[in-house]
Amino acid sequence: MTVRLAKFIADSGVASRRGAEELIQNGVVSVNGKIIETPVFFVEDGDVVCVNGRKIAKNEDIKLYAFHKPINTMTTTRDPMGRKTIYDVLDKKYKNLKYIGRLDFKTTGLLLLTNNGDLARKMSLPQNHIERTYIATVDKYTKQGLCLARKGVCIDGINYRPMKIEELDEHNLQITVTEGKKNEIRIVLKHIGSPVKALHRISYGPVKLGNLKPEKILEIDKKTIDLILKNF
Repeated sequence: MTVRLAKFIADSGVASRRGAEELIQNGVVSVNGKIIETPVFFVEDGDVVCVNGRKIAKNEDIKLYAFHKPINTMTTTRDPMGRKTIYDVLDKKYKNLKYIGRLDFKTTGLLLLTNNGDLARKMSLPQNHIERTYIATVDKYTKQGLCLARKGVCIDGINYRPMKIEELDEHNLQITVTEGKKNEIRIVLKHIGSPVKALHRISYGPVKLGNLKPEKILEIDKKTIDLILKNF
């Protein structure tokens, strides 16, 4: 199928149609290794389109999956300490998928996987303010401590953005963050005197874990992918 180059770029979620035309005019778009500088150009199935040297794909080629990460697994392709990784759990047909953000060794719940590196990068960038929601289990917490976390705190010279916190019961908190700093929930809750006993992610952007069982994976529908791409 033949399609206008700017439309192909827009359909990939990299930029709007107008933004795609500007990228072309700026000389950062190539097709099959050749720089294209005019929007009046068409591509066909099988053509390799790159923006700033990075290959892009049409939306219909972008795959996104929800994976229920089990406890005691590393979010990495290989662990130098020999610990089990998510790729040891996943079926071999998913081995080439890229993870979006990370969950630490002890954290369970929703981990997004994709075949598209650009989507993985955009969904991980702090400036895109994508909400991630967790259930944190603690021994105890105080109103004063939660107030500090809700306002945002500075710990060892690192600023942590305000967190949305809902008190579920005396031991469980629903916490939403947008920044994605390494171990931020564990660090902030420890700082306010409520060290985390268990941490479980239940949503990432519009994708929810729902009833997906541990170690299971589910493909996300194209409508949700389109919704995510429109927010960049």
